[in-house]
Amino acid sequence: MAEKKWILILFLTFIIAVSQVHHLYMGELASIMLEKLQQWRKPFNNGGKNLAIGPNLTACHSSYGRPDLLVYCCPPGFQTPVPFTDFKFPDPSPVRVRRPAHLLNESFIAKYNKALSIMKSLPYDDPRSFLRQANLHCQFCTGAYEMLNRSGSELNIHRTWMFFPWHRMMIYFHERILGSLIGDDTFALPFWAWDIPDGMTIPDFYVDKSSPFFHSQRDFSHFPPRVADLDYSTDDNDPRFDGKEQTETNLAFMYNRMVSGAKKTELFMGCTYKAGDKNCDSPGTIERKIWASFTRRQKIRFFTLIIQISIVFGKFGGISTIGNWISTIPIGLISFFLFYDENLNLVKIKVKDVLDITKLGYSYEEVDRPWLNHRPPPSVPPEQARRIIKLKQNENPVFSSDFRRVLDGKLTVTVNRSVKREKVDEEETVVVYGIVVRGNEYVKFDVYVNLSDDTKMNPKFREFAGTFAYIPGGGRGGHDLKKMKLKLGISELLKDLKADEDESIWVTFVPRTTSCSNVSIEGIKIEYIK
Repeated sequence: MAEKKWILILFLTFIIAVSQVHHLYMGELASIMLEKLQQWRKPFNNGGKNLAIGPNLTACHSSYGRPDLLVYCCPPGFQTPVPFTDFKFPDPSPVRVRRPAHLLNESFIAKYNKALSIMKSLPYDDPRSFLRQANLHCQFCTGAYEMLNRSGSELNIHRTWMFFPWHRMMIYFHERILGSLIGDDTFALPFWAWDIPDGMTIPDFYVDKSSPFFHSQRDFSHFPPRVADLDYSTDDNDPRFDGKEQTETNLAFMYNRMVSGAKKTELFMGCTYKAGDKNCDSPGTIERKIWASFTRRQKIRFFTLIIQISIVFGKFGGISTIGNWISTIPIGLISFFLFYDENLNLVKIKVKDVLDITKLGYSYEEVDRPWLNHRPPPSVPPEQARRIIKLKQNENPVFSSDFRRVLDGKLTVTVNRSVKREKVDEEETVVVYGIVVRGNEYVKFDVYVNLSDDTKMNPKFREFAGTFAYIPGGGRGGHDLKKMKLKLGISELLKDLKADEDESIWVTFVPRTTSCSNVSIEGIKIEYIK
């Protein structure tokens, strides 16, 4: 089959870490996240009923799982409306406890093996079957469905604040279906804790070739004992660092993605999303990366076959209490999706139904998250760096209105900070706008601020501001040029580099893929996000 030759990029890696914030971030980070979502209340104070999102299940069409590949993942008989029931909370007991995949015992793995084997044996016309479960991701992540009452408007849950609640819903039903197939109402889907040192390799049972967890299209080069590279690029054929340094880099990268670079709602979650909106051009830190390092170089459908690999459900399995903060957005409360449950009933479930995991009947086994406090140090002492920058200050072009550049190599520019913050709680943000990419090419480049030593370009250092990653696939017009925007929060970074009072900063772009030679950047500016 030609499909077996398509590119596979496992994505959604950050989900697991974000998933457990309710249990683990009850302090400072929880407050930060609540503040982020409260910032979005104002635009939707009209009640939002006419702006709420929902799928039209009778309007499904072929979609792009890859820009050059039209795929068809609509369920059989979708043209005929199916009666649905409104969601009801499950019995309060027993509580399903989701455990880290690397800590599972043989007994649980055998149970999971049995459940997955049964699910894979079900016929395709059964919505509980593994392929039908997998195709949910294709349908809602490639724009296969239209929005209800919005003919022609594709529904795509990625790059927006709808990302979290939809994945929580999907895993909720998937987990209960698995449990029902083996008659175990305590069964809980494990999650891959790839963001903590002990869990940064693929759990062994996922690479057992004799088990239903294994998929032949996995890239064997990423199998244990290799440590996952959370800042991975498809041009990185070999590990960039040894295991210990990779772990340190991952922890710093997580801190940037989840803490210092994500202090405002739009920086973390991406665009607001209401009925009629098109795809977001500025995804948040939670999706602005290559969703995990475990690719096979053959061309596999990204949004379609990707979910057919059981480990991906382990990644999704951690989506949890982000929905609690979604409750501050009125549209979020009444937006809805539909899923089949373990009894073959079609269920309409609203975002407001998934705000509290206690009511949903599951919890998470807590694990220590060292990246929460893994604030990276400067690569060069700030005073020394300032002297180097002063000596080289005339070497870099100053941004101007005619800045447009092709990113065919490392590029450093001087950006003036002419606008000062009005309020202390405003986040200073580097905005790279007019990033033009080819819709059929994977693109990744990293961004540094005040980088004085080119030999120390690594996310484990404070100069690292963030990364831009574009993954082909999802939506129409796959070959068209795409114009994107990158927003990087840098207030904490500038403070640590002792550059928060400077009149200008250096911004350095470092290409991570050869495709960057086809990328152009229109300009850079400083903004302050309230």
